[in-house]
Amino acid sequence: MAETRVALLVDIVDSRALADRAHAQSAILDAFQAAARDIPVAVPLWATVGDEFQAVFATAADAARATALVRLALPIEVDCRFGLGEGDMREVGEGDRGPIYDGSAWWRAREALEKVERDQERAAPYARSWLVGDPTDSARVGALNAHLVLRDHLIDTMSPRARRLAAGTLSGATQSELAARERISQSAVSQNLRRSGAAALVAADRALAEVPA
Repeated sequence: MAETRVALLVDIVDSRALADRAHAQSAILDAFQAAARDIPVAVPLWATVGDEFQAVFATAADAARATALVRLALPIEVDCRFGLGEGDMREVGEGDRGPIYDGSAWWRAREALEKVERDQERAAPYARSWLVGDPTDSARVGALNAHLVLRDHLIDTMSPRARRLAAGTLSGATQSELAARERISQSAVSQNLRRSGAAALVAADRALAEVPA
């Protein structure tokens, strides 16, 4: 029986240019596993073919929040594109690398991933994420995509330290704990969060967390 879920397709940006693709894939799996400690995931991430991964979330807000944490947690040399597809899905079999699904959620996730790749190659090099959802709910889908565009641009401008501080804050660490990790003062943490835009990113994440399922 089909059920409404959010399919997530992930691929590695410029994977052929990476010196160690195996390390990059391991880092992505680790980042998603860490994100799952804070954000519920219906089916955890698994590797499929080549440099692509899949996961399933109950809501688009959950998928958006998880992908933000993942981008922030990845090494600066590793980046991903995310295609989010909202719709029905059904499991049709079991492959060597994980379950095989079908349904509109997966078709839309593929459409979303292809759009991100086109946008990245043209006028939006910072583009990393897009949602294709129910066409009858265009206002909600459009609002979430507006969030994703601004979020991805902001993350793209962050230094490695700013990303670590943002990720730590999103995961519930205090400024004192983050200061100890980075060996800087709590005041420096606070200033970094404000100047880098991480504080705004955290506020946006909190707002997404309040979106009804």
